[in-house]
Amino acid sequence: MKPADIALFDLDHTLIPIDSDYEWGQFLCRIGAVDAQEFARRNADFFAQYQAGTLDAVEYLEFALGTLARFPRSQLDALHAQFMQEVIQPALLPVAYDLLKKHQDQGDLIAIITATNRFVTAPIARALGVAHLLAAEPETDTNNNITGKLIGVPSSGAGKVIHLQNWLALQEKQLSDFGSSYFYSDSHNDIPLLEAVTHPVATNPNDKLREHALAKAWPLLQLFEKQ
Repeated sequence: MKPADIALFDLDHTLIPIDSDYEWGQFLCRIGAVDAQEFARRNADFFAQYQAGTLDAVEYLEFALGTLARFPRSQLDALHAQFMQEVIQPALLPVAYDLLKKHQDQGDLIAIITATNRFVTAPIARALGVAHLLAAEPETDTNNNITGKLIGVPSSGAGKVIHLQNWLALQEKQLSDFGSSYFYSDSHNDIPLLEAVTHPVATNPNDKLREHALAKAWPLLQLFEKQ
């Protein structure tokens, strides 16, 4: 019997044509939930560092999770519901659902693995119909409020490989147990995991990933018009 396959997907600029973490920050500024000028400045700086591949993931996550810690969970959930309606739903496009469905119809194990924290991304994964999400894990207190601390390592760069290995180990599996393994990503920051699978797919790739993919003869997939 042929072993099952696994299909992994980055989220931002891969399954959706926006960066959900950045847009969450912009949303908080727009509705007046944070000091717009200061937050927008820091958020833009971090986003530029991410695009350049120079982001200190722990520093950024402490900033992002610290912002979440200012609000009680009930208020955060209400804000996120508004964010989903105003920002995320318009970015959930048929081409992404079609790509996911191709792997669902094949019976593949499917997971989203993202550098963005679970609070921001869990509702997006649910909206996309993906049950398994590997993301930066915010610590919560006994009332489920976010404390501002990160649990474990960031889920970016080589950290994505660690998160995947840990998740598979809970199922008493490893990547090599699957017949084929796919990973779709837009970013050169994800090269460690792209190198680890049997079928890397540079999806809506940035310039650095496109160059690397062409050198490696990896397939290129353009789901969206360039943003």
